[in-house]
Amino acid sequence: MAASTRLVLGPLVGAIDQGTGSTRFLVFNAKTAELLSHHQVEIKQKFPKEGWVEQDPREILQSVYECVEKTCEKLTQLSIDITNIKAIGVSNQRETTVVWDKTTGEPLYNAIVWLDLRTQSTVERLLKKIPGRNKNFFKGRTGLPLSTYFSAVKLRWLLDNVEEIRHAVAEGRAMFGTVDSWIIWSLTGGKNGGVHCTDVTNASRTMLFNINSLEWDIELCQFFDVPMSLLPKVRSSSEIYGLMKICPSLKSGALTGVPISGCLGDQSAALVGQMCFQDGQAKNTYGTGCFLLCNTGSKPVVSDHGLLTTVAYQLGRDKPACYALEGSVAIAGAVVRWLRDNLGIVKTTEEVEKLAAEAGTSYGCYFVPAFSGLYAPYWEPSARGIICGLTQFTNKNHIAFAALEAVCFQTREILDAMNQDCGIPLSQLQVDGGMTNNKILMQLQADILCIPVVKPSMPETTALGAAMAAGAADGVGVWSLNPGDLTAVTCERFEPQINPEESEFRYARWKKAVIKSMGWESTDATSNGNGDSSIFSSLPLGFYVVSSMVMLIGAKYITGLDK
Repeated sequence: MAASTRLVLGPLVGAIDQGTGSTRFLVFNAKTAELLSHHQVEIKQKFPKEGWVEQDPREILQSVYECVEKTCEKLTQLSIDITNIKAIGVSNQRETTVVWDKTTGEPLYNAIVWLDLRTQSTVERLLKKIPGRNKNFFKGRTGLPLSTYFSAVKLRWLLDNVEEIRHAVAEGRAMFGTVDSWIIWSLTGGKNGGVHCTDVTNASRTMLFNINSLEWDIELCQFFDVPMSLLPKVRSSSEIYGLMKICPSLKSGALTGVPISGCLGDQSAALVGQMCFQDGQAKNTYGTGCFLLCNTGSKPVVSDHGLLTTVAYQLGRDKPACYALEGSVAIAGAVVRWLRDNLGIVKTTEEVEKLAAEAGTSYGCYFVPAFSGLYAPYWEPSARGIICGLTQFTNKNHIAFAALEAVCFQTREILDAMNQDCGIPLSQLQVDGGMTNNKILMQLQADILCIPVVKPSMPETTALGAAMAAGAADGVGVWSLNPGDLTAVTCERFEPQINPEESEFRYARWKKAVIKSMGWESTDATSNGNGDSSIFSSLPLGFYVVSSMVMLIGAKYITGLDK
């Protein structure tokens, strides 16, 4: 009886959720928003040099195919007819940059991941072209500061440093895209007629896109010296881009012919999945990084407090775009993986919650995980991670607690900036992402913010947002986005349990630690050697570096004498 009931579920919608750490394919019931099945594959990150972060675009694509096939197999085992899947949405890690050959279908270099820092010397060189070296010079057009974070600088580095890409550009073979473009082009045929497109949310993270006109900006492309022929066509977040084609490397091609009709950068997808369609509604996603977005409506709001202005979504070709203020934290879930993979103090990420619970406090220990510099609200690439306030009493439990607390403090900094920009403080924070399964983290977040934290019972809001956009597209029409038709979401609430004075004291200590994390690296310390020697523009700093080098050489000499 159960099996026959499942066969008449009605229209289903799939969502490809391609994140920094993993790829997933999830299938939802379009009428109830119920998650029916999913499959997940982890993605490797490569660190060829300090500050460099890469991924293999082929591995990303293969993981997409594998997740689609495995999920379809699981649905079949549940007696769910996969021909009921009427549309597919794509959600992706943003800013990560791919360049590939349209004649062979092969990537011309590894994907440069959004966290990557190799482009600092490129940023320095570009700043010299701007009056007063003002990193916010293009903020009125792009909503973004000039930073290693965004795709244009990564693309500029590839054009400067990879000969194979330069040849492909000269011969008209090169295509650029963020991960969504690479996936959609490949799934819709690749070298055999694949659709080269992106959506407004991903385009708004490149620094080549004018968020007011919603078009590629000729002057920005000239400034970065990026040929416009490389760029994908910009589409809305909800329309049919193309149809799924059979994957040559896998047998079934289960979803051949199904339209790909939704595309949102992962943080925008989470905003849609959390149903933050009204001005002033906000969500925070806890993944590899931490991303707090607040819907600001149909007009972009430029931040005076270090936040980004980004396109939140455009749910249809003829629909207006909505904008958001965003605060970005580079390291959130990544700090937990660092405790596991680099320090080895836990074997699984889940153990961090247990260690933190055993400690119940950081015992005055503060952790600033500025592994990739500091993002919002500082935009300080010279910062590096520090752990301070250590005593002989400090143990791994305290460090685990401090790591979780660091995620919460970083969110507090962004929320403070957002409240100042918006003028209306948030009364509660909606949250999602893998880290929200950690109850200690969620309670800490409520304590540090002094407002309730609200977590949906179905945490897959990023994939849900992509599915909603795909199912609502013209020509698909199986998912209604009318407010009265949206399924109410059940939630778990975490109320603050400490007094505001204690929260403020801990936050003030954290801010002190942040100041100490700054200025550790020169601006081009992560470059490939072609950068400027701007570290010596400061005489005291230059003297410090030279004297440090002399001491290091002296130490090596003395060590050599001892051998």
